Amino acid sequence: MELGELKALLGHAEWADALVWRTVAALRREDDELRAALHHLHMVQWAYLHVWRAEAVKPRELGTFPTLLAIRGWAREYYRELPSYLAGVAETAVGAPVRFPWADRLVQRFGKARTATWAESVLQVAMHSVHHRGQVARRLRELGSEPPLVDFIAWIWTDRPAADWGDEEAA
Repeated sequence: MELGELKALLGHAEWADALVWRTVAALRREDDELRAALHHLHMVQWAYLHVWRAEAVKPRELGTFPTLLAIRGWAREYYRELPSYLAGVAETAVGAPVRFPWADRLVQRFGKARTATWAESVLQVAMHSVHHRGQVARRLRELGSEPPLVDFIAWIWTDRPAADWGDEEAA
């Protein structure tokens, strides 16, 4: 994949996350299952950003967020930091290897762990986020809400709109 395509995947992720969060916020209620899924989704996004920036990965525990909306604020923080990181990524980084601090655990589990490229790690973040958005969509339905359409192709068909978090900070 080319750098522009990888950046597009991350752009879609923000658009999709913002739509999901608008639906979650409209519920106006706390839900432990939503909290856990959304926390995990954003914890992984943050972990990869730290790895990409060669920073120590310091996961925030779910208990440090008193409400669902506190997790939303943390997600917004990630999306405010991501563009400045991406602005400095060169095309040559696409095939560059990425060292993950949890690679040793993968070796223990699978017997080996091939080095992943930066491009593969971006694809992992995008696919992982989709998986957990699906869990959130299922839970939203169980709670009587209609989850938003967050398909990548819907984002393309609508001319790749910017994320709308539903507040004044979205601009």
